Amino acid sequence: MRASRADIAADIARRDPAFSSLVAEVGPPPARRAAPVDERFAALIRSITFQLLATSAADTIHRRVVDACGGVVDAAAVLRAGVEPLRGAGLSRTKAAAMLDLATRVSAGEIRLELHGRRSDADVINDVTRVHGVGPWTAQMYLMFTLGRRDVWPIGDFGVRHGWSLLHDLPEMISEKALLAEGSLFEGVRSDVAWYCWQAVHLERGSR
Repeated sequence: MRASRADIAADIARRDPAFSSLVAEVGPPPARRAAPVDERFAALIRSITFQLLATSAADTIHRRVVDACGGVVDAAAVLRAGVEPLRGAGLSRTKAAAMLDLATRVSAGEIRLELHGRRSDADVINDVTRVHGVGPWTAQMYLMFTLGRRDVWPIGDFGVRHGWSLLHDLPEMISEKALLAEGSLFEGVRSDVAWYCWQAVHLERGSR
């Protein structure tokens, strides 16, 4: 039987008491369900937009990307839009090229998003990162938020590193290498631990 969200929250707090007060304050982690196949391409495009950007700026640019695609973000729409309208939306040349490369590979059947639900996390990451300009972070966000995977550990994410450091009262930001090692304690629920790290950052910003 799959553990409930409340059970997952309690388990995380049991494994590492540094999470206890945060779990009590924000409650259980979100439900994770795989998105329908026809939403996966648009989700990847959104993740590409959000690479290395603050959320507010990324939201604005992504709305413009959707407009450039005529309101529907699929492979055909991205290919019709082309580089300049995507660049005009506020994307860097690298991100615009990544979106076009993804659209080309999906249209050609080189990347089959409909198969990702049955593939391992590692296989999905290998598939998605074949796109020029798409790295592990984008693939991990896709796994977590689009495919609903519970055991993704995005050690390169600034918010996760920041939140972990806050929760453990570290004098400086934890390194990716150290965070990778720390994640071994949470095998099976690392996506949810990452979510709690993000919540720690949100609460800290709200208290300023």
